[in-house]
Amino acid sequence: MSKRIAGPEIERLIQLLAKVPGLGPRSARRAALHLIKKKEALLQPLAGAMADAVEHVKVCSNCGNIDTVDPCTICIDPRRDPEMLIVVEDVGDLWALERAGAMNARFHVLGGTLSPLDGVGPDQLNIARLIARVAEGGIREVVLAVNATVEGQTTAHYITDQLSDFEVKVTRLAHGVPVGGELDYLDEGTLAAALKSRTAF
Repeated sequence: MSKRIAGPEIERLIQLLAKVPGLGPRSARRAALHLIKKKEALLQPLAGAMADAVEHVKVCSNCGNIDTVDPCTICIDPRRDPEMLIVVEDVGDLWALERAGAMNARFHVLGGTLSPLDGVGPDQLNIARLIARVAEGGIREVVLAVNATVEGQTTAHYITDQLSDFEVKVTRLAHGVPVGGELDYLDEGTLAAALKSRTAF
């Protein structure tokens, strides 16, 4: 059993930081120490920002994004194409696609993927609201931007089946060779997907 090296407040800070993805116990200790050393410059502003987030951040009732307003900034942006809807697993995926800046579309966040072994079915995801949005009309294409995992593809097939009665085009992200990738370093599954998804040059 490890000895306690600091007071309970610091130990609690370390334990909470260790729950953040990408931070283990050692990284959490280093982060906590850094925050404490820079208390005025980092720790106090961070505590204030977290308190503000707890008070003001909400989930968009329309698309599932997180923002300080409901509907969210993306949903109320009139410059976005209202006929294009990109479906993502999580808010982090939405942010990644926004950083890429490739499409000026609206989004829909599922909140995960179907995973019967983990007890995640359609009712645990934001699929009913997706179907309702398509049923309201005005959407011409739904882009399934889910991960290329078994759960992601199962979710994509389920959504495609649910949307089959609507006059809407359902597409998915291309899979294959990444920009700047070298064939020799790619796995067989990625190469097979690239060959199947080949396009005219």
